[in-house]
Amino acid sequence: MKLLVTNDDGVESVFLHELVAALVKAGHDVNVVAPVTEQSWTGASKTRSKPVRSAAVNRGFGCPTWMVDGTPSDCVNIALAHLVKTPIDGVVSGINVGMNASLGFILASGTVAGAWEAAIHGLPAVAFSQDVTEATYAHLKDHGSVPDGELLSTLKVSAAHAARLTPGLISGTKKHSFTIHNVNFPARCRADTPMRQTVPARLFVPGLFSPRDDEGTHRLIWRIGEDVSPAEPLTDRSCLAAGLISHTVLDYTKLGL
Repeated sequence: MKLLVTNDDGVESVFLHELVAALVKAGHDVNVVAPVTEQSWTGASKTRSKPVRSAAVNRGFGCPTWMVDGTPSDCVNIALAHLVKTPIDGVVSGINVGMNASLGFILASGTVAGAWEAAIHGLPAVAFSQDVTEATYAHLKDHGSVPDGELLSTLKVSAAHAARLTPGLISGTKKHSFTIHNVNFPARCRADTPMRQTVPARLFVPGLFSPRDDEGTHRLIWRIGEDVSPAEPLTDRSCLAAGLISHTVLDYTKLGL
Protein backbone atom coordinates (compact mmCIF):
# COMPACT_ATOMS: atom_id res chain seq x y z
CA MET A 1 0.00 0.00 0.00
CA LYS A 2 1.02 3.60 -0.57
CA LEU A 3 0.69 5.30 2.80
CA LEU A 4 1.14 8.73 4.34
CA VAL A 5 2.33 8.55 7.96
CA THR A 6 2.07 11.37 10.48
CA ASN A 7 1.87 11.78 14.27
CA ASP A 8 1.45 14.40 17.00
CA ASP A 9 4.57 13.69 19.08
CA GLY A 10 6.94 15.06 16.45
CA VAL A 11 9.26 13.73 13.79
CA GLU A 12 11.87 12.66 16.36
CA SER A 13 9.51 10.41 18.33
CA VAL A 14 10.77 6.85 18.76
CA PHE A 15 7.13 5.74 18.65
CA LEU A 16 6.82 7.16 15.12
CA HIS A 17 10.16 5.64 14.11
CA GLU A 18 9.08 2.15 15.21
CA LEU A 19 5.79 2.43 13.31
CA VAL A 20 7.52 3.57 10.12
CA ALA A 21 10.13 0.80 10.41
CA ALA A 22 7.40 -1.83 10.76
CA LEU A 23 5.41 -0.48 7.80
CA VAL A 24 8.51 -0.32 5.59
CA LYS A 25 9.54 -3.83 6.65
CA ALA A 26 6.07 -5.06 5.68
CA GLY A 27 6.66 -3.76 2.16
CA HIS A 28 4.48 -0.67 2.16
CA ASP A 29 5.34 2.44 0.13
CA VAL A 30 5.60 5.03 2.90
CA ASN A 31 5.84 8.81 2.96
CA VAL A 32 6.34 10.50 6.35
CA VAL A 33 5.15 14.05 7.05
CA ALA A 34 5.32 14.85 10.76
CA PRO A 35 5.42 17.93 13.00
CA VAL A 36 8.75 19.45 13.97
CA THR A 37 7.71 19.50 17.65
CA GLU A 38 5.14 17.78 19.82
CA GLN A 39 1.55 18.78 19.02
CA SER A 40 -0.37 16.75 21.59
CA TRP A 41 -3.92 17.86 22.39
CA THR A 42 -4.06 20.23 19.46
CA GLY A 43 -7.11 18.41 18.12
CA ALA A 44 -8.00 19.14 14.50
CA SER A 45 -6.64 22.69 14.63
CA LYS A 46 -4.89 24.23 11.65
CA THR A 47 -2.32 26.99 11.80
CA ARG A 48 -4.09 30.17 10.71
CA SER A 49 -2.08 33.00 12.20
CA LYS A 50 1.38 32.39 10.70
CA PRO A 51 3.02 30.80 7.66
CA VAL A 52 3.80 27.10 7.98
CA ARG A 53 7.20 25.85 6.86
CA SER A 54 7.91 22.37 5.43
CA ALA A 55 11.29 20.83 4.75
CA ALA A 56 12.56 17.51 3.46
CA VAL A 57 14.68 15.69 6.05
CA ASN A 58 16.51 12.40 6.45
CA ARG A 59 15.70 10.48 9.62
CA GLY A 60 16.95 7.12 8.37
CA PHE A 61 13.51 5.79 7.50
CA GLY A 62 14.49 4.75 3.99
CA CYS A 63 11.49 6.63 2.60
CA PRO A 64 10.62 10.25 1.69
CA THR A 65 10.31 12.29 4.88
CA TRP A 66 9.30 15.88 5.61
CA MET A 67 8.83 17.88 8.76
CA VAL A 68 6.26 20.66 9.12
CA ASP A 69 6.26 23.35 11.81
CA GLY A 70 2.54 22.98 12.38
CA THR A 71 -0.14 20.62 13.65
CA PRO A 72 -0.89 17.06 12.49
CA SER A 73 -3.80 18.45 10.48
CA ASP A 74 -1.39 20.89 8.81
CA CYS A 75 0.96 18.00 8.03
CA VAL A 76 -1.67 15.88 6.29
CA ASN A 77 -3.25 18.80 4.46
CA ILE A 78 0.09 20.10 3.15
CA ALA A 79 1.34 16.61 2.36
CA LEU A 80 -1.65 15.67 0.25
CA ALA A 81 -1.70 19.00 -1.61
CA HIS A 82 2.00 19.65 -2.11
CA LEU A 83 4.48 17.03 -0.90
CA VAL A 84 3.30 13.55 -1.88
CA LYS A 85 3.11 13.61 -5.65
CA THR A 86 1.21 10.38 -6.34
CA PRO A 87 -2.16 9.16 -5.03
CA ILE A 88 -2.11 7.29 -1.73
CA ASP A 89 -4.30 4.52 -0.35
CA GLY A 90 -4.64 5.96 3.14
CA VAL A 91 -3.15 7.75 6.12
CA VAL A 92 -1.66 6.21 9.26
CA SER A 93 -1.22 8.42 12.33
CA GLY A 94 0.87 7.49 15.38
CA ILE A 95 2.00 5.62 17.26
CA ASN A 96 0.96 8.06 19.97
CA VAL A 97 2.73 8.20 23.32
CA GLY A 98 -0.19 7.26 25.57
CA MET A 99 -3.69 6.06 24.83
CA ASN A 100 -6.30 8.01 22.89
CA ALA A 101 -9.43 6.50 24.37
CA SER A 102 -12.80 7.92 25.49
CA LEU A 103 -14.80 10.85 24.21
CA GLY A 104 -12.95 13.11 26.63
CA PHE A 105 -9.65 12.55 24.83
CA ILE A 106 -10.38 11.35 21.28
CA LEU A 107 -11.76 14.72 20.20
CA ALA A 108 -8.72 16.54 21.60
CA SER A 109 -6.14 14.17 20.17
CA GLY A 110 -3.70 15.41 17.56
CA THR A 111 -3.06 11.79 16.55
CA VAL A 112 -6.73 11.13 15.86
CA ALA A 113 -6.93 14.52 14.12
CA GLY A 114 -4.22 13.45 11.69
CA ALA A 115 -6.45 10.55 10.66
CA TRP A 116 -9.52 12.80 10.56
CA GLU A 117 -7.75 15.19 8.18
CA ALA A 118 -7.40 12.24 5.82
CA ALA A 119 -11.12 11.52 6.11
CA ILE A 120 -12.07 15.05 5.05
CA HIS A 121 -9.88 14.48 2.00
CA GLY A 122 -11.97 11.39 1.24
CA LEU A 123 -9.30 8.91 2.35
CA PRO A 124 -9.35 5.97 4.78
CA ALA A 125 -7.18 6.40 7.86
CA VAL A 126 -6.06 4.74 11.08
CA ALA A 127 -4.84 6.31 14.32
CA PHE A 128 -2.61 4.11 16.51
CA SER A 129 -1.82 4.79 20.17
CA GLN A 130 0.22 2.99 22.84
CA ASP A 131 -1.14 2.94 26.37
CA VAL A 132 1.44 3.50 29.11
CA THR A 133 1.18 3.91 32.86
CA GLU A 134 1.01 7.42 34.32
CA ALA A 135 4.49 6.97 35.79
CA THR A 136 5.89 5.84 32.45
CA TYR A 137 4.24 8.75 30.65
CA ALA A 138 5.77 11.23 33.10
CA HIS A 139 9.18 9.59 32.70
CA LEU A 140 8.93 9.76 28.90
CA LYS A 141 8.04 13.45 28.95
CA ASP A 142 11.02 14.14 31.23
CA HIS A 143 13.45 12.14 29.07
CA GLY A 144 12.62 13.10 25.51
CA SER A 145 10.07 10.30 25.01
CA VAL A 146 12.83 7.70 24.85
CA PRO A 147 11.40 4.36 26.05
CA ASP A 148 13.32 1.97 28.27
CA GLY A 149 14.09 -1.58 27.17
CA GLU A 150 10.81 -3.13 28.33
CA LEU A 151 8.63 -0.43 26.81
CA LEU A 152 10.66 -0.47 23.59
CA SER A 153 10.04 -4.22 23.29
CA THR A 154 6.31 -3.64 23.78
CA LEU A 155 6.38 -0.80 21.27
CA LYS A 156 8.01 -3.01 18.63
CA VAL A 157 5.26 -5.59 19.13
CA SER A 158 2.58 -2.90 18.84
CA ALA A 159 4.22 -1.53 15.68
CA ALA A 160 4.20 -5.01 14.17
CA HIS A 161 0.48 -5.27 14.99
CA ALA A 162 -0.05 -1.87 13.35
CA ALA A 163 1.73 -2.96 10.17
CA ARG A 164 -0.36 -6.16 10.09
CA LEU A 165 -3.67 -4.40 10.75
CA THR A 166 -3.23 -1.41 8.44
CA PRO A 167 -3.90 -3.07 5.06
CA GLY A 168 -7.21 -4.59 6.16
CA LEU A 169 -8.42 -1.45 7.91
CA ILE A 170 -7.49 0.82 5.00
CA SER A 171 -8.79 -1.43 2.22
CA GLY A 172 -11.93 -2.24 4.20
CA THR A 173 -12.92 1.42 4.49
CA LYS A 174 -14.74 3.11 1.64
CA LYS A 175 -13.31 6.37 0.40
CA HIS A 176 -15.40 9.47 1.08
CA SER A 177 -17.02 7.70 4.05
CA PHE A 178 -15.88 10.14 6.78
CA THR A 179 -14.85 7.09 8.79
CA ILE A 180 -11.56 6.47 10.59
CA HIS A 181 -10.21 3.72 12.82
CA ASN A 182 -8.90 4.41 16.32
CA VAL A 183 -6.68 1.57 17.58
CA ASN A 184 -5.16 1.55 21.06
CA PHE A 185 -2.56 -0.97 22.20
CA PRO A 186 -2.48 -2.02 25.88
CA ALA A 187 0.47 -1.20 28.11
CA ARG A 188 1.70 -4.79 27.88
CA CYS A 189 1.00 -5.73 24.28
CA ARG A 190 2.09 -9.18 23.12
CA ALA A 191 2.26 -10.78 19.69
CA ASP A 192 -0.80 -12.88 20.57
CA THR A 193 -2.84 -10.08 22.18
CA PRO A 194 -6.32 -10.15 20.62
CA MET A 195 -8.21 -7.12 19.35
CA ARG A 196 -11.77 -6.31 20.34
CA GLN A 197 -14.36 -3.99 18.81
CA THR A 198 -15.12 -1.11 21.18
CA VAL A 199 -16.95 2.17 21.56
CA PRO A 200 -15.50 5.34 23.12
CA ALA A 201 -15.87 5.49 26.89
CA ARG A 202 -18.02 8.32 28.20
CA LEU A 203 -15.70 10.42 30.27
CA PHE A 204 -16.14 13.72 32.04
CA VAL A 205 -12.82 15.56 32.33
CA PRO A 206 -13.28 18.83 34.27
CA GLY A 207 -10.67 20.95 35.99
CA LEU A 208 -7.72 20.35 33.68
CA PHE A 209 -5.94 23.56 34.68
CA SER A 210 -4.38 24.71 37.93
CA PRO A 211 -5.68 27.78 39.78
CA ARG A 212 -4.39 31.16 38.66
CA ASP A 213 -0.94 31.79 40.15
CA ASP A 214 0.69 35.08 41.12
CA GLU A 215 1.69 35.69 37.52
CA GLY A 216 -1.87 35.15 36.31
CA THR A 217 -1.15 31.83 34.61
CA HIS A 218 -2.79 28.41 34.69
CA ARG A 219 -0.99 25.13 33.99
CA LEU A 220 -2.39 21.92 32.56
CA ILE A 221 -2.95 19.13 35.08
CA TRP A 222 -3.36 15.52 33.96
CA ARG A 223 -6.61 13.98 35.16
CA ILE A 224 -8.02 10.60 34.18
CA GLY A 225 -11.59 11.90 34.43
CA GLU A 226 -14.82 10.27 35.58
CA ASP A 227 -16.00 7.31 33.51
CA VAL A 228 -19.82 7.20 33.35
CA SER A 229 -20.05 4.56 30.60
CA PRO A 230 -22.78 1.90 30.78
CA ALA A 231 -21.68 -1.70 31.33
CA GLU A 232 -22.30 -2.56 27.67
CA PRO A 233 -21.05 -2.34 24.97
CA LEU A 234 -17.32 -2.77 25.64
CA THR A 235 -15.54 0.58 25.82
CA ASP A 236 -12.03 1.40 24.69
CA ARG A 237 -10.94 2.11 28.28
CA SER A 238 -12.30 -1.16 29.62
CA CYS A 239 -10.71 -3.05 26.75
CA LEU A 240 -7.28 -1.59 27.50
CA ALA A 241 -7.70 -2.25 31.22
CA ALA A 242 -8.29 -5.91 30.33
CA GLY A 243 -4.99 -5.98 28.41
CA LEU A 244 -6.59 -6.20 24.96
CA ILE A 245 -6.18 -4.16 21.77
CA SER A 246 -9.06 -1.71 21.33
CA HIS A 247 -10.47 -0.99 17.88
CA THR A 248 -13.06 1.77 17.62
CA VAL A 249 -14.64 2.75 14.32
CA LEU A 250 -15.31 6.49 14.34
CA ASP A 251 -18.07 7.23 11.83
CA TYR A 252 -18.43 11.01 11.76
CA THR A 253 -21.56 10.89 9.60
CA LYS A 254 -23.47 9.69 12.68
CA LEU A 255 -22.61 12.70 14.83
CA GLY A 256 -25.80 14.27 16.07
CA LEU A 257 -28.07 11.47 14.83
